[in-house]
Amino acid sequence: MKLSTQIKPISYLKAHAAEIVRTLGEKQEPLVITQNGEAKVVMQDIESYEQTQEALALLKILALGNRQIEEGKVQPADDAITSLRERRKDR
Repeated sequence: MKLSTQIKPISYLKAHAAEIVRTLGEKQEPLVITQNGEAKVVMQDIESYEQTQEALALLKILALGNRQIEEGKVQPADDAITSLRERRKDR
């Protein structure tokens, strides 16, 4: 995906809003809106936005897991399972 083909001025957005919304949903590619020649906003369809948010959440979880590994805050799976089973018995 090349963003250079998806750049439009704000005047284009104002004049073609319905068309842009329809196209965003069909192509599922972001659209960069410029104002005074500078990129100001990125628009995307809701499905792509949700996928992006889910991917970011997964990346944050992975980063947290890596940090915990680096800090030695891990335990073998067998130990964790045993601990969970013991907690369950205590209830």
